[in-house]
Amino acid sequence: MQLKHLRTLLSPQDGAAKVTCMAWSQNNAKFAVCTVDRVVLLYDEHGERRDKFSTKPADMKYGRKSYMVKGMAFSPDSTKIAIGQTDNIIYVYKIGEDWGDKKVICNKFIQTSAVTCLQWPAEHIIVFGLAEGKVRLANTKTNKSSTIYGTDSYVVSLTTKLRVLNWSPRRSIWEEAKPKEIANLYTVTALAWKRDGSRLCAGTLCGGVEQFDCCLRRSVYKNKFELTYVGPSQVIVKNLSSGTRVVLKSHYGYEVEEVKILGKERYLVAHTSDTLLLGDLNTNRLSEVAWQGSGGNEKYFFENENVCMIFNAGELTLVEYGSNDTLGSVRTEFMNPHLISVRINERRQRGMEDNKKLAYLVDIKTIAIVDLTGGYNIGTISHESRVDWLELNETGHKLLFRDRKLRLHLYDIESCSKTMILNFCSYVQWVPGSDVLVAQNRNSLCVWYNIEAPERVTTSSIRGDVVGLERGGGKTEVMVTEGVTTVAYTLDEGLIEFGTAIDDGNYTRATAFLETLEMTPETEAMWKTLSKLALEARQLHIAERCFSALGHVAKARFLHETNEIADQVSREYGGEGTDFYQVRARLAMLEKNYKLAEMIFLEQNAVEEAMDMYQELHRWDECIAVAQAKGHPALEKLRRSYYQWLMDTQQEERAGELQESQGDGLAAISLYLKAGLPAKAARLVLAREELLANTELVENITAALIKGELYERAGDLFEKIRNPERALECYCKGSAFMKAVELARLAFPVEVMRLEEAWGDHLVQQKQLDAAINHYIEARCSIKAIEAALGARQWKKAIYILDLQDRNTASKYYPRVAQHYASLQEYEIAEELYVKGDRTKDAIDMYTRAGRWEQAHKLAMKCMRPEDVSVLYITQAQEMEKQGKYREAERLYVTVEEPDLAITMFKKHKLYDDMIRLVGKHHPDLLSDTHLHLGKELEAEGRLQEAEYHYLEAQEWKATVNMYRSNGLWEEAYRVAKAHGGANAHKHVAYLWAKSLGGESAVRLLTKLGLLEAAVDHAADNCSFEFAFELSRLALKHKTPEIHLRYAMYLEDEGKFEEAEAEFIRAGKPKEAVLMFVHNQDWEAAQRVAEAHDPDSVAEVLVGQARGALEEKDFQKAEGLLLRAQRPGLALNYYKEAGLWSDALRICKDYVPGQLEALQEEYEREATKKGARGMEGLVDQARQWEQAGEYSRAVDCYLKVRDSGSSSLVEKCWMKAAELAIKFLPPQRSLEVVRIVGPQLIGTGKHSAAAELYLNLDLVKEAIDAFIEGEEWNKAKRVAKELDPRYEDYVDQHYKEFLKNKGKVDSLVGVDVVAALDLYVEQGQWDKCIETATKQNYKILHKYVALYATHLIREGGYSQALALYVQHGAPANPQNFNIYKRIFSDMVSSPGTNSAEAYHNWADLRDVLFNLCENLVKSSEANSLAHEEFETMLLIAHYYATRSAAQSVKQLETVAARLSVSLLRHTQLLPADKAFYEAGIAAKAVGWENMAFIFLNRFLDLTDAIEEGTLDALDHSDFQDTDIPFEVPLPAKQHVPEAQREEVRDWVLTVSMDQRLEQVLPRDERGVYEASLVAASTGVRALPCLITGYPILRNKIEFKRPGKAANKDNWNKFLMAIKTSHSPVCQDVLKFISQWCGGLPSTSFSFQ
Repeated sequence: MQLKHLRTLLSPQDGAAKVTCMAWSQNNAKFAVCTVDRVVLLYDEHGERRDKFSTKPADMKYGRKSYMVKGMAFSPDSTKIAIGQTDNIIYVYKIGEDWGDKKVICNKFIQTSAVTCLQWPAEHIIVFGLAEGKVRLANTKTNKSSTIYGTDSYVVSLTTKLRVLNWSPRRSIWEEAKPKEIANLYTVTALAWKRDGSRLCAGTLCGGVEQFDCCLRRSVYKNKFELTYVGPSQVIVKNLSSGTRVVLKSHYGYEVEEVKILGKERYLVAHTSDTLLLGDLNTNRLSEVAWQGSGGNEKYFFENENVCMIFNAGELTLVEYGSNDTLGSVRTEFMNPHLISVRINERRQRGMEDNKKLAYLVDIKTIAIVDLTGGYNIGTISHESRVDWLELNETGHKLLFRDRKLRLHLYDIESCSKTMILNFCSYVQWVPGSDVLVAQNRNSLCVWYNIEAPERVTTSSIRGDVVGLERGGGKTEVMVTEGVTTVAYTLDEGLIEFGTAIDDGNYTRATAFLETLEMTPETEAMWKTLSKLALEARQLHIAERCFSALGHVAKARFLHETNEIADQVSREYGGEGTDFYQVRARLAMLEKNYKLAEMIFLEQNAVEEAMDMYQELHRWDECIAVAQAKGHPALEKLRRSYYQWLMDTQQEERAGELQESQGDGLAAISLYLKAGLPAKAARLVLAREELLANTELVENITAALIKGELYERAGDLFEKIRNPERALECYCKGSAFMKAVELARLAFPVEVMRLEEAWGDHLVQQKQLDAAINHYIEARCSIKAIEAALGARQWKKAIYILDLQDRNTASKYYPRVAQHYASLQEYEIAEELYVKGDRTKDAIDMYTRAGRWEQAHKLAMKCMRPEDVSVLYITQAQEMEKQGKYREAERLYVTVEEPDLAITMFKKHKLYDDMIRLVGKHHPDLLSDTHLHLGKELEAEGRLQEAEYHYLEAQEWKATVNMYRSNGLWEEAYRVAKAHGGANAHKHVAYLWAKSLGGESAVRLLTKLGLLEAAVDHAADNCSFEFAFELSRLALKHKTPEIHLRYAMYLEDEGKFEEAEAEFIRAGKPKEAVLMFVHNQDWEAAQRVAEAHDPDSVAEVLVGQARGALEEKDFQKAEGLLLRAQRPGLALNYYKEAGLWSDALRICKDYVPGQLEALQEEYEREATKKGARGMEGLVDQARQWEQAGEYSRAVDCYLKVRDSGSSSLVEKCWMKAAELAIKFLPPQRSLEVVRIVGPQLIGTGKHSAAAELYLNLDLVKEAIDAFIEGEEWNKAKRVAKELDPRYEDYVDQHYKEFLKNKGKVDSLVGVDVVAALDLYVEQGQWDKCIETATKQNYKILHKYVALYATHLIREGGYSQALALYVQHGAPANPQNFNIYKRIFSDMVSSPGTNSAEAYHNWADLRDVLFNLCENLVKSSEANSLAHEEFETMLLIAHYYATRSAAQSVKQLETVAARLSVSLLRHTQLLPADKAFYEAGIAAKAVGWENMAFIFLNRFLDLTDAIEEGTLDALDHSDFQDTDIPFEVPLPAKQHVPEAQREEVRDWVLTVSMDQRLEQVLPRDERGVYEASLVAASTGVRALPCLITGYPILRNKIEFKRPGKAANKDNWNKFLMAIKTSHSPVCQDVLKFISQWCGGLPSTSFSFQ
């Protein structure tokens, strides 16, 4: 916080005149100061004094100076100010909104002691403190005060400087900054901070008031706005041009991190750590909503003035300005504002408090409409084409949308009806403030003034494109661009006004408006709309006027009478006459709801009026029913009147029914017969036995029935009077065969079969073939039954009947049935039927037509000779070939094993791809040759690109290059060579290309390809020196000497020495020419060139010539030449090499005397080596020295003897030298000799002899080393033991190394078991190693078990590593912890473990971890972090094992699903994508679709995150308040295959469209996610169930081990499943739980 002194508002006085109190107004516009003289000074926000007023004492008798002002506060609306005084009173002054308004006391509160401090926190509420220690509350509305609580004292703080304390949100403490020192400030008596925090005023003891600017920092945004950070959570945004200010503040106290001004510099956007702040600068509406940071990836749209649309990670969030809660949130991928429409209370309607609607795209063809107030979906529109624009009307009842085919559709949200109202729509818009619609269709302007009647549209021609709508000044204009000008088309404002009046419910205004219009179709529709609405609102006079205008005279007259009744009631009784019962009844009658009208009348006991209503409507039945129900005395009269009316109107049938209801049967029958209704008369007679006795009556009825051809009813009557013959006759005539057959079975059995056949014939005539089948079967008419079955397409029944017939009868029908099944592609059934009908050839043709060549071939082989089948198929294939059906022909050829014919066919028709495919399939060895052959053919045809493909497939890239070269397509040749020809092929092609061009063109080409220098080298390499010289001349002059040199070397190789000489000289290499002539021994030419061009080479020529003379043994000539060349040393060497030592000595003496002595010594050495003084000579010489007593020289001489083919001689000499040295020479010399001789003897394998020499001089270690090298270990050990025990370990160590190096591990075990084990490890003999280690101690065993496990894990064998620890136990060694963790992570990440078969793997992991945890408890690692982690791993392994066990038992599938869900809380240790996938699939399998959707949706988000390599975009909103962790490791790879991921993606997309699905996790009685152990609201953690992992809320079963429990229902279910299924794996789970938890709750269960 920084304090900057701005100005002095009130100058201090010379003496004490302290400022008693100060206060800022709530709107930051006013500042009040009260001085010692009790006057309140009012300042504006800039510090200018604008007003003042004096306070007054509680009682004037004590004088104006009898009190002090101790407290002062503004009201929340800043129009009042409360003054607390020491004379026990609080005054409230009304100061008004404007400066200079009259100051009036509006409240006063008398107290019992002095007021010391005062605040006004809320409307009507003032809180103040008293000197007596009470804190009280004053209510300005009731003018009363009350005590809140009491204290003993109050505190006053005094200071002489301003101390600044800053709150540190990170450290949660107040930190003191540097104090603000002000000279002569004296005591500060009052402080007041401006509400927005930007100003601080200090009043002093001397009456001064100082104003300070307060801010943390200040910045300017785009040179238009000033941002002042007055606190971490509060920023003042000031428009520099207009001076308007907005205070942006986090209500939660979060630090504001960044402020942006977007949306045409009108809207504020700011972020804190947990919230998002939004604001409208024009309306000063601010919002703060909870918001989890997403890395600044949000996109904001400000097209709607009431709401901000925020897109982030496929989710649209709506925030209404001024509200601190999000308005709504939906998922959509479409961020175009034209595809989203929001309406927020834009036109309020009757009965609608809050009207907030959203329409958006779910996908490109689906629109969803959401009620944002209730948060539910109110409509979904599935369209057949892509939607490219949509918009709700202002009331949110209608939706317009346009698809990509430019079709405009109107959707009524209430009725869920969709109407296509316009084609070729290029522009559409609602007229602001109304429901009038404007659209353009090509050159027509279309206007719907009444959108309720979309078929009524007003059109007018335009000559341009609509660009916008303008409404203002009492008119609405459509702006159309016509060329370069814009033309305004004015709409009928009156019609627009009508719609607005209707929406506002002002029907009188709407009527007045319609009165001014002529009657048109549009006007008629509006009158209808108004009439409907007026009736609903019971504005009956308006409704009457509407029906009059529409010409509905009857309705208008009826309403006129109704209005007269209502008006009369209103005059007589007052109030609304429309509530009178007669009015309500008449309105019900108008709606034709007569029952409602009757009810209204009867509620008022107006029975007569109800009866009159029904009589007037000629609804006699209802009238009589009312009279009967109410016991009306005129009931009988009504009935007579009704009967007479029926007779008068010739309604005999109705009169008959009336007589029948009154019990007069004869009269009713007479009336029925008179009305020509003998069937009703017969029904009545049949129902009454007494009437059947009247024979005449029955005959009359039967005659009438027969006359009317009602034979069945006549038959019933005859049967009733026991006349079966007539009855059967009538039944047959009336085709009532069912009754005829039933009668015949009783009276005429022999007629039954005839009747059944006749019945079948009748049904066939009636096209009821399926019904006729059974009757023909009953009549034993098989042929007719078959024909009927076939005609009725009852194929199975037809087959059943045919199977019962003889072969000759059935064979002609089987093919017809077979044709049907063939048409259904049920070929196997059809084949069987064809075969039964002896039409096998038709079956073959069927299979052929269907392209099922294998079945056709198989069938043909059964009934045809192979050669006939081949001919048939080949012929058929040739027909297919002629028809261009090459694939079908191919299949036929291949079926009869003639692929070569298919290959020939494809070649003939130049279908080379198919040809190659068949060759590759049937003749793979000929594929390359075929490609090459096709390449040549295509090359000959000029189809070079296709030829290239085949050449390359044949791996003949050179042929491709040559093809393009021969056709002059060098670029193509170069491309192919570069792509397929290896490192230098393209360079060779480029060279040939350039050579074909020549000159400057070649240079340009090679330069472009970057191959100029390489081409020059290539030309030289290929002896194209002329081209090389040309290129170097044009572009690479520095290469010319090099080319001359290479040309010279070429000429030399060709034997053209003279030309080569010239080229060498041109290349500046004369020495090369000299050497050429020397090489060819043309000494004269060499001498000539050397003397002319390279004098330094003359000597070399002479030396070369001398070397030639030496080869010819002409030493004298050679000597002369060498001396001429001044090379006597060479002559000396040549003589030495030739063994001519006398000549060598002579030359040395004459020309090199300094080397004479050395030469003589060398001569002696040579004499020693060769001739008479060879090795034997050296030995003889040594003996002579020995005999002469010259032992030192004798030793030297013996030592000079080297291998001369006799190793024994050499060894004797070495031993003799050592012997002489030991005996006769000084110790130092003898030691040197032995050290020389010893290694020589060892080198020849005489280790014992060398050791003895060493021992003679007490060289014990050297002797031991000699024995060791000779592998004489016993001697070495004996020497060490007897002579120097220090070397015993040395010998043992070497012996171990020897055994290790020789691989003699079995021998090594007895010497050093650890070394042996290490050797086993090096040799990879792990089984032997572990077997041997098992015999050692526990520590050694587990060292090598850990090594073996590490090796197995590296090789991917975590299961074998696990088996090791199952066998040998898991010690609590910290160095093993990573191995256990790696086995665990590999196991949970491996595929195929989510099954019942994986139980034993999981059980092994569980048991190992249990063993480890038990060992940890006893170790120093007990209760460490590692111990806790392994306990968690044990719990996870137990869940996995229990899940696999549950998967093996059908009745435990929900237990398995719950375990998969419970594992999600451990995704910090499990692969998150695999865990969510398994949980989602398990939930889906048991029908938990909500959970399945959320988990699988999370799985898809995780797979996307794995692809992107980051979890930053992950949305955790679905898992808030659960114990499923957010921060989990990102899996390094996908754990679910692509195919399964696609299946999940399809399912999630399908389910997301299901409106019935609630996309939330299920909650339990705690109000939290049912699988969460922790209740977010209370923080209480429940124990997990050992069986399901779910929290145990009730029915807890506790085990002996603390913290282990199970839900009773789940436990019993598990036990029951074990008892019923006898599942061994479930029994093993129970056994483990018993071991883990210290026993089971009940011992009644047996594992057997």
